[in-house]
Amino acid sequence: MAIGEAGLGSARRGARPKRLEATMRGRLGRECVYVPSCRFGLYVALRHWCPPGGRVLMSPVNDDVIFFVVLAAGLRPVQAPLNPLDASIDVDAVPDETWGSLSAVLTTNLYGNPDDTPWLREKCDALGIPLFEDGAHAIGSEVGGRPVGSWGDASVFSLSKHVGAKAGGFLAFADPGLRDALEKSCADLLLPGRLTAELAYTVRPYAEAAVRGLGLRRAAWATLRLLGLMEREEIRMPLCPQELARAVAAAPDLTAHDSWVRVDMHDYRLRSGALRLGRIGRRLDRLDGVLAACRAGTELLLSTPWARPHSKVGPVPAQPLFRVPLFVADRDAARAALERRGIVVGYLYDPPLDDYAGERFTDPSPDPAGARWFARHALPVDPLRARRIVEALDDARVRPAEVPGGLGPTRG
Repeated sequence: MAIGEAGLGSARRGARPKRLEATMRGRLGRECVYVPSCRFGLYVALRHWCPPGGRVLMSPVNDDVIFFVVLAAGLRPVQAPLNPLDASIDVDAVPDETWGSLSAVLTTNLYGNPDDTPWLREKCDALGIPLFEDGAHAIGSEVGGRPVGSWGDASVFSLSKHVGAKAGGFLAFADPGLRDALEKSCADLLLPGRLTAELAYTVRPYAEAAVRGLGLRRAAWATLRLLGLMEREEIRMPLCPQELARAVAAAPDLTAHDSWVRVDMHDYRLRSGALRLGRIGRRLDRLDGVLAACRAGTELLLSTPWARPHSKVGPVPAQPLFRVPLFVADRDAARAALERRGIVVGYLYDPPLDDYAGERFTDPSPDPAGARWFARHALPVDPLRARRIVEALDDARVRPAEVPGGLGPTRG
């Protein structure tokens, strides 16, 4: 009887990822495999499509975790020139000699603003190399009349962002015949789930709600620092170049890079248990309402003076952005003004990855000015709190940034 119950429990756990995959497949129109995190899915994709030693074009304004995933896959990051108004890859500003050296291209779709994926698709097809889409911030965004994630050979999504599940993701791919191979790759890399991790995941929302309700946010952060549990004292995590060089020498190897890849999400490669999958499913079922609210907040924020740089490239469609990058003269002062109102600004990516990691670990952008301007002046704010943010910035008399002459996308 106990064996039968165990088998039934296993079958139920297996059914939950299939339901999640079916939901995402309906949204995207592509085959999807559930993964415990976006970063895990990206590693699987890079290992499947790219030979070790290959070169991957990517944005220098990106989460450092993604940079370390590329290194863990045994690949060389190549930093692209950017459009400074949305941090998308400036396709036409990439030198011809760079295009000729690449093994793949990785988009960012930062904060939900799409990269020029149709043009990148054309370039990759001409070169015979894969295109990967990072849709972590862009689960509801569209480009070229199609959802973000439906252009690349593979795409990855996070359920920690719009869905708010703080776990889970998808690896989507164009060729459904690859499903068995990719599922096996995932299974080979996954670590067994832990009961302690599942319990911690279950109680975390209640603990966070209690901290917010009691006004103990700052005390909680101070306690984490004292216990040595804060992995980021600055915007970027510590690079630890000597240790990183040893890990790079061992690549491709996810375990060797674990201390970098796991930052902010230590469960990134654990099998998901029933409690986790159940909560993720309930959150995913509410996604359409969240996207509608994000779109409304995005419209409001893009109507403010801090979004004026967007007017230089014409009307911006109201995507349901995960964060809206406002452009302010003094980012740190604006951030402090919001924090005084209890609004914490995260998802900052400053300095750009080539300035952060140096030529030892990446090829620098041929034109770093756009990335540096964006990283210094972009204030990514939550569209779900749009009215409170506008009030706080108005009251603090935050000045909009001015776009220097000469900065802008290569194409119109």
